[in-house]
This record gives sequence, structure tokens and C-alpha cells, in this order.
Amino acid sequence: MSESSVLEQATERPVTRLARALPYLVLFGGVMVAAAAAIMIRYAQAMEMPSITIAAGRLGLAAIILLPIAWSRAGNELRRLSRRDLLLGVASGVFLAVHFAAWISSLAYTSVASSVALVSTNPLWVALLSALLLRERPSLLTMAGVVLTITGSILIGISDSAGPDSGNALLGNLLALLGAFGGSIYFLVGRSLRRHVSVLAYIWLVYTSAAVVLLLMALAFAGTANPLTLFGGYPPLTYLLLLGLAVGPQLLGHTAFNWSLRYLSATFVTVALLGEPIGSAVLALILFGEWFAPLQLAGFVILLAGIAVAARGERGDQ
Repeated sequence: MSESSVLEQATERPVTRLARALPYLVLFGGVMVAAAAAIMIRYAQAMEMPSITIAAGRLGLAAIILLPIAWSRAGNELRRLSRRDLLLGVASGVFLAVHFAAWISSLAYTSVASSVALVSTNPLWVALLSALLLRERPSLLTMAGVVLTITGSILIGISDSAGPDSGNALLGNLLALLGAFGGSIYFLVGRSLRRHVSVLAYIWLVYTSAAVVLLLMALAFAGTANPLTLFGGYPPLTYLLLLGLAVGPQLLGHTAFNWSLRYLSATFVTVALLGEPIGSAVLALILFGEWFAPLQLAGFVILLAGIAVAARGERGDQ
């Protein structure tokens, strides 16, 4: 073997390793950013902004920020989208709206840890629906990871039911589960579209559709037809929180998830998102004094174990 061939192989290996690791690194970064969402939402709720309005503001600002970028870089692609792809993108946005409306509302009734853990039970729904709709067969290791993560989420949810405010906690937990189901369909549709639609075109279409649905819901709940009335009269910090939700967890976090869907299975992406409850719960402990119950701690350990097992299963499939 010539010296030049040896040098080429030596330089290709690190590049190849980095290329293989990049989807995992991007997904990890997105999870870390998304973990701050529940904390910012709690602060906005404390300033008496309704949950649906928070969701509409988050997606609306994200869509507005994306508008010039998407149409300057992916305008031709958006104009050429088939009617089927347009309808699928809008449908994905509708289920994303359901996800945010239900989950953000749940944070007004139950703990941050339980809400974020239960809304992250997507792997159960995604694994089942992927087999039925996308004909994806998760490996045994991935399925074992799903079982572990679901078990951990259940333990965290049960720990809430023993509290003095268990009635409201039950409502919050059910809303979080509804958010999980909406998010699961959103990810499955995204998995299908991302195979041939760029991430920029996809996220603008989906975020805009979700923002329109959420705005209509917020106007209906507020009993007004004026969006200015809907968003007016709050302290300046509230609007900064909405902007932070749009730029951070939405544009950076969710875009990282959608980008990863092209390279990783929908089941693994949703399993990896279960790292979000850990970060959110730690932040809630520091900022709100929401201490962990023993059952919650056990659930977090099982969640992390599930993520590790599913990661090994994903690598084995590729």
C-alpha cells in the first residue's frame, strides 16, 4: 500500500466517525435545549398568560422567524410540493398543535417532572404505529429500551398520584398523555416526509400550520377575534419568555429532532427525547424547589437505562 493511500485512510476514518456520530450529537443538543421549555412555560403561566396562548405565541413566533429564511432558501421546493405532501405537512402541524396545547396545559396542574415524563411516553405509541403504518420493525434492544422508558415514566406518574392535590395532578397527567399521543403522530408523519422533503421546508410548513391551529384555539378560548387583545397587557418578561421558547426549544430543539429523523428511526428519536424529563426535573428542583419523591428517582434511573439500551439497538440496526 502506498504512503498516499495510508494517509487517505487515516484522514477518512475520523471524518467517517464524525459523520456517523453527528445525528446523535445534534439530537443530544436538541434534548438539552428542550429541557428548559417547561421552566419557561411555568414562568409565563405565573404571569397569568393562558396555556393555549403560550403555545400559540411559541409556534407563531417560530413560524415568523422562519418565514424569510425558508422562502429564500427553500421557496422553490415549497412551491413544488405535491398536494399529498402539503396535506401531510398540515396534518403534522395539527397534531403538533394538539401536542403543545395539551402538554403546556398539563403544566398548570401537575409537577414539571411528571408532566414532561408522561408527555415523553411517545416511544410506546411510535413503536406500535411505526410497525403498522411505516412497516418499521424495531430491534429487540430498541424494544427493550422502550419498555424500560415506559416503566420509568409510569413510576414518575404514579408518584404524583399520592400527593395532596391528586385530583388536579390526574387531570394534568392525562393532558400530558394526550400531548404524547399528538406528538407521536407528528413524529411519524415527519419521518415519512423527511425522506424527501428538506428540513427547512418541512419545519416551516409544520410550524406555520400548528401556529394557525393554536391561534384559532386561543382566540376561541379567550372569546375574542382580535389577536392583539389576546397577547396584550402582559409584563415585558412574558414576551421575552415567548421569544425564548420560539428560538430555543422550538427552532433549535425541535429542528434538531426533525433533522435527526432523516438519519435515525422515529422510535429512537422519541426514546432519546426521554432525556428531557431529567433536565427539566433538575431545573424545577433548583428553581421551584420541586423535590424528587423516591419513586420519581427510581423512574429517572430506569429512563436513562432505557435510553442507553435503545441507543445500542439503533446502532445495531444501521
